[in-house]
Amino acid sequence: MKKHLLLLLLGLVCLVPLSAQETKEDYLRRYNHLVDRVGADGLGVETLLNKWEAAWPEDVNQLLARFSFCFARSQSSRVVPMEQERYLGNPPLLPMKDSLGKKVNYFEVTDYDDALFAEANTAIGKAIATAQNRLDWQMAKISALMAYEKEKPEMTLQELKALATFHYTRKPDWVHEQLGTVTPEQFEAIMQDYCAALFRINTPTSLEAFKAFSEHLLSYKKDHPLFMDNLGSYYLVKKDYKKARKYYDQVLKKHPGDMTALKNSLLMARALKDVKLEKKYLALMAAHGETETDRAGAQARLDAYNRK
Repeated sequence: MKKHLLLLLLGLVCLVPLSAQETKEDYLRRYNHLVDRVGADGLGVETLLNKWEAAWPEDVNQLLARFSFCFARSQSSRVVPMEQERYLGNPPLLPMKDSLGKKVNYFEVTDYDDALFAEANTAIGKAIATAQNRLDWQMAKISALMAYEKEKPEMTLQELKALATFHYTRKPDWVHEQLGTVTPEQFEAIMQDYCAALFRINTPTSLEAFKAFSEHLLSYKKDHPLFMDNLGSYYLVKKDYKKARKYYDQVLKKHPGDMTALKNSLLMARALKDVKLEKKYLALMAAHGETETDRAGAQARLDAYNRK
């Protein structure tokens, strides 16, 4: 009996150092293997994360994993009928007609648990604090916030402004897992992607955020054609054609082949039924259009006007 008891105690003693020896890398391998099988918030992930956090509370991979878990777990979806054609820039999941023949669009709406989202936001914030030059982590935080705020991306706007200010004043050496070292041009393209996302949501709040963020970027990059085009597009949507033309013409003066400014200026001229103005932009399109189809089409329309 004593021999068996001694063997049992020796077994317990061996278990303690083996558990204590589990490294951060061990936890990361276990986590990746588990997530591959069950997903970011699947069965067993939370238990593993709690053990990982207890052993390595400051491990950045643990914080990133916690963010992924809480963000995924915070979401639930439902299908909602709406009369509008698009919701948050997306087409309907299922277009149908009611018993009276009236068109009703069904959209998938994602809801968020506030407490879980807050926990996710805290985790990614702690991760960013350990390496402020990780642009992919900054983007993960902002993209999650944009999804959470839906029609009213107010906090998203503040985060985007802060990120742009950090970039232009501190000039960090940005790193991204997929891109590697991020160039200034790549950073600005990413900022434009966020502008486009705000524009695509197409609500009063998101359009104002689109305008405000574009103006913020222009305060650091004066006359940048992408951001100037944004303001032209904002005023075009508002049907303030005078202001829209002001921004588009500024872009075309330096970049006559800018397709956003050219195409939208043509749309604006046609909306105004201003043939003289349309002919001006058709001439630019015929000379500087991006494709042969663009150039040929513009020249054909211009020739048709000139024959009249």
